[in-house]
Amino acid sequence: MVASQHGDFVTTHRGTNSQGNKYARKFYFSYGEWGYHYSNRDGSYYYKNPDGSSYHNNGRGTITYTSPSGQVYRWY
Repeated sequence: MVASQHGDFVTTHRGTNSQGNKYARKFYFSYGEWGYHYSNRDGSYYYKNPDGSSYHNNGRGTITYTSPSGQVYRWY
């Protein structure tokens, strides 16, 4: 495993799965928690942040943000 540090986080896992989608797992020092990033072949991507929020772009113009408290915001 190769880790790379960038400011507040360190990337510990990065790769491509069998479907050709890319992923990264990051540890954020300020939160003491993990975050994830997925970038898919269809143009969609997804972030799971260490504060519990998430961000999803479906690759077709819809963006969904979910706040740490669970409030959902959507843009088209």
